[in-house]
Parts: sequence; structure tokens; C-alpha cells
Amino acid sequence: MNTVLVCDDDREIVDAIEIYLSQEGYEVLKAYDGIQAVEMLEKNEVQLLIIDIMMPRLDGIRATLKIREDSSIPIIILSAKSEDADKILGLNIGADDYVTKPFNPLELVARVKSQLRRYTKLGTVAVEQQNIFQTGGLMINDDLKEVTVDGEAVKLTPIEYNILLLLVKNQGKVFSINQIYESIWNEDAIGADNTVAVHIRHIREKIEINAKEPRYLKVVWGIGYKVEKI
Repeated sequence: MNTVLVCDDDREIVDAIEIYLSQEGYEVLKAYDGIQAVEMLEKNEVQLLIIDIMMPRLDGIRATLKIREDSSIPIIILSAKSEDADKILGLNIGADDYVTKPFNPLELVARVKSQLRRYTKLGTVAVEQQNIFQTGGLMINDDLKEVTVDGEAVKLTPIEYNILLLLVKNQGKVFSINQIYESIWNEDAIGADNTVAVHIRHIREKIEINAKEPRYLKVVWGIGYKVEKI
């Protein structure tokens, strides 16, 4: 049984998360500030941490920094929409994912499952094969024409596969709609906007936990699309 530590100074939120995780078979430990979270991780075997940013005594950012000195367990940050800067900082210092308050408990459970699959199946081993491309938990094996997200197979159409491969092979690079169309269809991009947009939407629905807040396939408004390097 996997153990999840939930840390938030709002006890009602902690209790609500505990109910949903317990229903999925997880053992839940509870903490109400960053100091308690650090102490509990030192005394207990925990496979994943959910931690709020804004807390008394030791906030989620400083707690994450402290935890990352000794542990590589998955960390999911809880943040209010007004805390975008802290959310980005949290990811930069070692958090694995974030959920914005108010959140759908089922989405949080899905993210917990996703991070645990990645942690237990993929670990932190770097992929060195020439024709395997990876960012975060998203992996493409171009020899086998296979796509997985956190170890789970994803079925894409040939066009969807080729678009995703183009973007993953060039992580961080922004491609315009015309560039994507001409690269994939090998013809002039006349009326390409809707065609590309539809395929991008379908890809997101298949690889993202929440297509409305994508982790991997991002839009750069007024320019095009890119796959984030994680």
C-alpha cells in the first residue's frame, strides 16, 4: 500500500483529500505546516507528498527545498491562482506537479496515480536510446511507434503521432501552425488553422490529465505550439 502525506493548514481540505485517497486504497498521513511535513517524512516511509504553498511556520516552497535535500519522492503542490509565481518557483526547485485551488478531488487523485506510476515504474533513470524521446512522464519510442504517459500506453492516430513527435523532438521550440502543417502534411499551409487545432486538441485529451491546464503541450498565444521541456 502506498502512503501519501497531505500537508495543508486548512484541516478541512486535508480531511477531504484523505477521504478520496483512502477510497482509492492509499494510506494517508496528515500534517498542517511545513515543519510537521519534514518531521513526518523523516519518521515514516512515504511515497508521495501533497503540500500547500501558503502555510505558517514553514511554507510549501521552503519545505520542498528542505525535502529535496534527502528525498526524490513525487511532490504535488497545492496553490491558489493568485500564487502563480510561487507555483512556478516550486516546480523549478523540485516539485513534480501542481493543482490549483479550488480543485476537483478526482483530478487530484488522477495526478497522484500518475506521479506514483512514474516514480515506481520509470524512476529517475535517464533514457539514452537514440530513438526514444522523453519529457517528464511523456515518452515516445520512435522505433516502436509507441507513446506512453507515466508508463501507460497512449493510442494516437498517425497524424497525431507525427505532430507530437515533431514537438517532443524539439522540446521548448515554438512551431507556428503553418510550420506544423507543412512539416506533417508536406504541402502548403492553406486553411491549416482549424486542421492543426483539432489535432492538437485530440492529442491533449489523450496525453494530459487536464487538457484545459496542459502540462506538456502548450499554446504560445499568437505564435503557435510547443512541448514543454520538463
